[in-house]
Amino acid sequence: MPVVTFSAALLATGLVCPPDKKRIEYCDKDCPGLLAEVRQGGGSVPTWYVRYKQPTTKYKRLGDLRSMTLAQARKAALMFKSQLSNTPKVIEVPAQAKGEVTLDAFVKEHVNPYNQMRKRSHVRDLQFYTRVGAKFGQSKLSEINRREVQVFHNELVTKERLAPATADHHVVYMRRLLNLAVQWEMLEKNTLTRIPLMKVDNQVERYLTDEEVQRLVPVLTTDLAYGASYILLFLLSTGARLNEAMQAKWEQIDLQTGVWRIPAKNSKSKKGRAVPLNASALWVLGQLWTKDKNPHLFVNEATNKPFVTITRAWYRLRAKAGIEGLRIHDLRHSFASFLVNGGRSLYEVQQILGHSDPKVTMRYAHLSTKALQEAANAASVIVKQQAA
Repeated sequence: MPVVTFSAALLATGLVCPPDKKRIEYCDKDCPGLLAEVRQGGGSVPTWYVRYKQPTTKYKRLGDLRSMTLAQARKAALMFKSQLSNTPKVIEVPAQAKGEVTLDAFVKEHVNPYNQMRKRSHVRDLQFYTRVGAKFGQSKLSEINRREVQVFHNELVTKERLAPATADHHVVYMRRLLNLAVQWEMLEKNTLTRIPLMKVDNQVERYLTDEEVQRLVPVLTTDLAYGASYILLFLLSTGARLNEAMQAKWEQIDLQTGVWRIPAKNSKSKKGRAVPLNASALWVLGQLWTKDKNPHLFVNEATNKPFVTITRAWYRLRAKAGIEGLRIHDLRHSFASFLVNGGRSLYEVQQILGHSDPKVTMRYAHLSTKALQEAANAASVIVKQQAA
């Protein structure tokens, strides 16, 4: 880049780009930093720039020679450099290479703020990270490997005595962390992809028998814990999840059509759905004092706020009914069993319960034994008639 003394004659005819170059910079000897850039091509017009460092070399375009004289360019360059000297310098920190950030920093600075706004189970993830962070928190993302994670996986069961399914949750959580790192271009690849799990079948399927229903329902309809009792009766009548019922509002209930519309924000699948209200569900709604008095269906009279938990009340109520080991969520399973044994299709069960995957509904397929037995008995009658 030649350093020249600009003159009227040079500016008029002397600023040309050599044939062997695509561009050239002519630097002003009398105004350091000011330069005229000339590019190859007959139609190109020389352009004024001021070169500066902050901290790397940068350029600021001032204008072309047709619209700005040498005096104007020098004045603009000096003014810009004066402003630059009064501006605090920005220290540019080079971006970290992919995978160089530690797991602790990645989770705390990126994952947690992201999940907090998007994931209902965010608090559960924080619990998983207690063990994951203690083991791998100071490791860089690129240092996390399958062998160490599989050793950690086994130790959760053998040393910390966690259930195999709980140990699996920790590994699945770590796999999702690295998936996010790849998605956000902070890691080249996920080394935990398809890492084997223990895959223990720990699904608990507990259903109310006819005899247990006959003991539980009278307790729920007569016990003094009316708030909790009505929630439980509502769950048994609709197959809803406890959280969906506790967040239910009257504006979601259409008594004329007998439909409860659960909004997506309250649904586990994050999809809104319509739940048909049968006679027992409508009876429960008719017993509530909150109609026209509170936005929510089920409200604790002592606090005038929606219920947060009914676990203690449930333990007392089920003990009073002489039922052991039944969970609140088992009321949902029992509702599904009522439908299947009543001859309803698995598709209908899926739609009412709001399962996004029909495989989840398939767990209830074996419950239709009573209906199948009745069908088989119908064939038996025909055979006996022919045999006679």
